Amino acid sequence: MKQVTIQTASKTYDVNIGVEITNEIVSFIEKSFPDVSKLWLIADEAVYNLHGQTFSEDLGQSFDVTIYQAPKGEKAKNFATYEEAITHGLKHHVDRKSIVIAFGGGAIGDLAGFIASTYMRGIPFISVPTTILAHDSAVGGKVAINHPLGKNMVGQFYQPEGVFFDLNYFSSLSNTEILSGFAEVIKHAFLSDHHFLQNLMHSFRSPAKLDESFLTDCLIKGIQVKGDIVSKDERESNIRAFLNFGHTYGHAVESASGYGNRTHGESVMIGMVYALYLSKRYCNLSFDMESFIGWIKSLGYDLKVPSTIGFEALYEGMKRDKKSLNGNPVFVLLKDIGEPVLTDVTENDLKQADAYIRKL
Repeated sequence: MKQVTIQTASKTYDVNIGVEITNEIVSFIEKSFPDVSKLWLIADEAVYNLHGQTFSEDLGQSFDVTIYQAPKGEKAKNFATYEEAITHGLKHHVDRKSIVIAFGGGAIGDLAGFIASTYMRGIPFISVPTTILAHDSAVGGKVAINHPLGKNMVGQFYQPEGVFFDLNYFSSLSNTEILSGFAEVIKHAFLSDHHFLQNLMHSFRSPAKLDESFLTDCLIKGIQVKGDIVSKDERESNIRAFLNFGHTYGHAVESASGYGNRTHGESVMIGMVYALYLSKRYCNLSFDMESFIGWIKSLGYDLKVPSTIGFEALYEGMKRDKKSLNGNPVFVLLKDIGEPVLTDVTENDLKQADAYIRKL
């Protein structure tokens, strides 16, 4: 098992990566929370159908477990599901000595973490991500649900007690889900260095052929990039905003498409291409866009923005982005690979970048 330690102002915890690590989770809880009263497993219903029965039974040998199954993916991150989950917890006597276990992808991690942060004013939670995408969302303590007018608009910063990646769960991921996850790995490479990005472009040739050691290495590198930034700025007062590279336009596309109708990772990939175009224009970024776009298309990323979603709708979404100031979008752009910068971008230039995306 590999470990990456995340240090923030409020908490230090480990991200554990390995195979068949349920026993590690049990040992961690027994050691860290000897008087735990109940485990509240909050799971993606699709993931639970695949892996949850065995996982919950294994936990049940050592603890009292109650299970709440949420809708699949982003459809779980709404007020109705949040209220239903809280009701479940109250009816099943989840108390302040209970622990939430987030079991699923990034959406469930966001939902379960937000539930844990607000239930009885906050109880501990442990993240057990089952997707590659969640290597980003499971680290750093951002927990939230969506509002119809914007993604992750209702939430807070609330760190987990620990994160446990079992690589066995990744075997059931579709190519679409793998690509969604690797978009965040690629984002971390853009924020890191040329070598990380070039290694990805050389080694990652198909979502259908993933080497376990390569995947583990990518997860560790991505988590380290994020962990380093979060350790310096836990509550996104400055540099943590860099982790939103690709997300301003990407979130707008995802929201306008309808949550769950387009993967988060593919939306972010579109947003990164959009931001790279602006980076060349605003920051004189020297980067071979043609080769990069050819590579991501060969992997299977769909960069098309439907004609039914106009620029004005996306612009309204970008203005609601959490980085915006006085309703004006602020973008994470790159002066170079590993050199992000926050930049004000004019509406006209945003429109030109949108036109560029629609021609791809």
